[in-house]
Amino acid sequence: MAFFNNSMRHLFVFLIVFLFISCESNQNEMKKIIFLHHSTGKNIWLGKTNRYINKLIKRSDVREYFKKFNKQNHTNYLITERNFPKETPYGWKNNPYDYYNIWVKNAGDKPYMEEPTLEILTKEYDVIIFKHCYPASRILPDTIAPNIDSETKSIENYKLQYNALKKKMHEFPNNKFIVWTPAVFVKNQITEDEAKRTQQFYNWMINEWDEKGDNIFIWDFYKYETEGGIYMLDKYADGPSNSHPGRDFSARMSPLLSKFIIDAMEDRLE
Repeated sequence: MAFFNNSMRHLFVFLIVFLFISCESNQNEMKKIIFLHHSTGKNIWLGKTNRYINKLIKRSDVREYFKKFNKQNHTNYLITERNFPKETPYGWKNNPYDYYNIWVKNAGDKPYMEEPTLEILTKEYDVIIFKHCYPASRILPDTIAPNIDSETKSIENYKLQYNALKKKMHEFPNNKFIVWTPAVFVKNQITEDEAKRTQQFYNWMINEWDEKGDNIFIWDFYKYETEGGIYMLDKYADGPSNSHPGRDFSARMSPLLSKFIIDAMEDRLE
């Protein structure tokens, strides 16, 4: 009887240790995140970090946020960034058409013009973040002939391309996607009509395109930089005629973006 009790005790201890190790192992499982961007995204990635320091030691505010979070919470989230698409051979443009062109129209297991498709990215990364730079806000009036394969910047074309992108991302339910709301120009760099059309697309994206409970999450950059208006506020810009985020604004946005990414990963968002 004593032997039986000892055996049960040893078995109980073994199970407790096994469950503890399993929980620790799952908690420390590496999760990989890729942030695809151009210059606006780069500024937020850096935050207050000097670009020369970034080149020298790869430091950035977003990366430092994740390092600190991992240390405090015993997680293993690895975040990296890259220009997408590159300047060559595809071209320095990341409008809705370009994501549609690379990820939907030319989907598959092979890169398109040296750019990775979603079939490639989803095998390597758990979370994929993408955005448009402010040139995407130069939106023209709609026509009577929307065309999903057109590079023309119009709300009607953007909607077709975004719906195709959403359908494509839904093909990868085990991955999570974070898309920014549009970046927009400061007031003296864009017409009022273009700015209003950007706001119209933004409202459609937030209120109609977004689906609760799916694997796509929207980070509302437009809300932060406009504060309810239709232009990027001059005080947040890199200059009165430069619609890149300024350093102070970027430093404020970096932790907000970082927290949003982690909340999406840990299922704290709808």
